[in-house]
Amino acid sequence: MPSPLRRIAATMVARDRLTGTRSGRTRRRLRLMLRQTPLILLLGVFIVTGLAGAVFYFNDRPSTLRIAVGPPGSEDARLVHAIAQQFGRERGSSVRLTPVIKEGPGAAARALQAREVDLAVVRRDVGYPVSGQAVVVLHDNIAVLVVPAEGSIAAGGPKPAPPPAATAQRRKRGGKAPPAPPPPPAPEKIDSIEDLAGRRIGLVGPGMGDREVLDAILRQYQVLPDKVTVVPLDPRDVATSLRNAPVDAILALGPVASPHVAAVIAASSNGRTGPTFLEIGASEAIAARSPVYEEAELKAGVFGGQTPQPPETVETIAFKHYIVARRSVPEDTIADLTRQLFAVRQTLSGEFPMAARIEKPDTDRDAAVPAHPGAAAYIDDEQKTFFDRYSDLIYLGVMAVSGIGSGLAWLAGHFRADTRVRRLKLLERLVGILRSAREAVSRDDLAQLDQEIDGILSEILLLGDRNALDQTSLAAYGLALDQARAAVAARRAALASGEDAPETATVAGPPARPDPAAGGTASGVTRLRIATTGPEGA
Repeated sequence: MPSPLRRIAATMVARDRLTGTRSGRTRRRLRLMLRQTPLILLLGVFIVTGLAGAVFYFNDRPSTLRIAVGPPGSEDARLVHAIAQQFGRERGSSVRLTPVIKEGPGAAARALQAREVDLAVVRRDVGYPVSGQAVVVLHDNIAVLVVPAEGSIAAGGPKPAPPPAATAQRRKRGGKAPPAPPPPPAPEKIDSIEDLAGRRIGLVGPGMGDREVLDAILRQYQVLPDKVTVVPLDPRDVATSLRNAPVDAILALGPVASPHVAAVIAASSNGRTGPTFLEIGASEAIAARSPVYEEAELKAGVFGGQTPQPPETVETIAFKHYIVARRSVPEDTIADLTRQLFAVRQTLSGEFPMAARIEKPDTDRDAAVPAHPGAAAYIDDEQKTFFDRYSDLIYLGVMAVSGIGSGLAWLAGHFRADTRVRRLKLLERLVGILRSAREAVSRDDLAQLDQEIDGILSEILLLGDRNALDQTSLAAYGLALDQARAAVAARRAALASGEDAPETATVAGPPARPDPAAGGTASGVTRLRIATTGPEGA
């Protein structure tokens, strides 16, 4: 059995067919009624699914950070490139790195300060950026001050002996050998830093800022920097640099395991004895005067060899290389970066021994180099979970959703009340049409009533399309529409037959039961004619 809504729609279509009109409005109403709700539901599902997918995509997408490092070809640059490649190979990496090569740590610090990059490899003693916060200590740099052994490459190599062939030839001739020129006076032995005045000092290290370290050491021992000759050495080929320019002492700056420090020790040894290590006994005073430097020790035998070098622990100074981040970089991103850096150091330590030297920064609040909150949270095991980070937002969101839900419920109730009022008004209009049809005096009036009935039918269909009607309401509308159309049809028939009696009332009701006395059956529509009569008719 068709539903009342479909019956009303069928009635409207049948009327269009009887009148010979093909109303586009009818088709549009039907399409809206039969298709609009599924399309809206499907569109809503697509939108929700798309938003959820977008949220998951952007949350799971790796963050890419730009890191400045220099100088080109240095150990720091090579290590950062290796770390970036390792991050790119690991599928679970939530942070990726893009190296940006600069002239040195100072240029990297300026790039971070200018917000050109997110991270930078900087030295504590060279232009440390104000906006930088430490993520990890990339490595410690030790000051290794040595005096080359006699006969080593750094000291000019072994002295050549006179050719024996020339001496034997002079003896055969019976001549006496000319007296040998007196040897040049041997330079005084260097036993302490004070003896470096007037000497040639080779300098090799990370780059910019190395001369400042040497000057700080010399000033502490009252050796004027202009009283020494500084010979820069190429860290990529220390031996060749020393063959071309022998020196009296060498200051090597860098990690203990760095290649150029090991090359300095090798070039300062003659195969039998190693270099003499000069102790910086005033390291504590130097650190107090310049807080960018720290006290440090060279452990006995740290450089290995047949004879352990140094033979005993030597006091010296050190400074650190940091990976620093801007304060604006999110804490979660830096926490993930810190975790990944500590995870790859063992993987890369075989090719880059310095990778094993990656250390955690000082996370105390009064630290000289403040740590980034994200790095401190990971190191101190205080990293927040998803609910810790967003619990306040979730709580506020639940409250907001609750409030919005209450508001929507109130609006829905208001609209439902408004819909009930509209339904009642439609029924009242149909009852009014019923009365107007009984009193109509012309066919034009009846045509206007037909148009009004069509308009009411359209509104009923719209209400049904929005699921605003129940079965009871549809039954009431169906009954009212039938009564209104029957009244109009009856009045039209009356006018056509010439009976101009506005007082006629037509009531359509259920089929009457057969009347045996009348000998027939009553019709399905009973017409009650109420005639106005005078007193004499009463």
